[in-house]
Amino acid sequence: MASVKIAPSILAADFARLGEDVAAVAAAGADLIHVDVMDGHFVPNLTIGPMVVKALRGIVETPFDVHLMIAPVDPFIEEFADAGADILTVHPEAGPHVHRTLQTIRARGIKPGLALNPGTPVAALEPLIDDVDLVLVMSVNPGFGGQAFIPSQLRKIEAVRRLIDASGREIILEVDGGVNPETAPDAIAAGATALVAGSAVFRGGRDAYAGNIAALRGGSV
Repeated sequence: MASVKIAPSILAADFARLGEDVAAVAAAGADLIHVDVMDGHFVPNLTIGPMVVKALRGIVETPFDVHLMIAPVDPFIEEFADAGADILTVHPEAGPHVHRTLQTIRARGIKPGLALNPGTPVAALEPLIDDVDLVLVMSVNPGFGGQAFIPSQLRKIEAVRRLIDASGREIILEVDGGVNPETAPDAIAAGATALVAGSAVFRGGRDAYAGNIAALRGGSV
C-alpha cells in the first residue's frame, strides 16, 4: 500500500505570512494543499475566496485540494477553477443537483470530490461513486478547526472504503477533522488514503513541518 497522502489545511497557517507558510509546508513534503472555503452560511465560519487561491497558485506546484463549504456552490465553481484548483470537493447538500455539479467540475478538467458530513449517510455517495475522484469523510462537523475526532466516523470510512473498492476505480479517500498522530492510524486502518490536518502540521513553526508530516504518516504501511 502506498504511503498515505498528507494534505495540510492552510486554515491553521499564519495568515500574516500565508504564502511563506504554504511554500514551507510544500517543501516539507505535503502531497496536497488543503484549502477550506467557508461562507458563514453553509457552515458557521467565514474564510477565503478564489482570489487567495489564485495568489497562492503562483507560489507552489503542489496540487490544491479545495473544499467548498458554501451554498449555493454552483455559481463559484468557475471562479475556483480559474483560480487554480486541482480538486474541487462539494457537499451533496450544497446544491439542488449534485450530479450536475460534479459534471461541471470534471468538464473544467478538475477532479471532483464529494464530502460527507457526520450526519450525511454513505447512501448519498452510492449513485455518484463513478463521478468522483475523491471522497472526503468529515470526522468533525465542518466550520471550525481544532475539533475532536468523532470515533463513529471510522465505520463510515470503512463503508466508503468498501464502496470504492467495489467500484474498481482509483478514488482518494480523504479524512478531515481532528486528525493528529493519535487518530491518524485508526483512520488509515479504516481505509483512508489521504489525511487533512491543520494544527497537527502547522504547530511548532516551519522547522517542525517535516517532522509533523512524518508523524502523521506513521500509521501508514
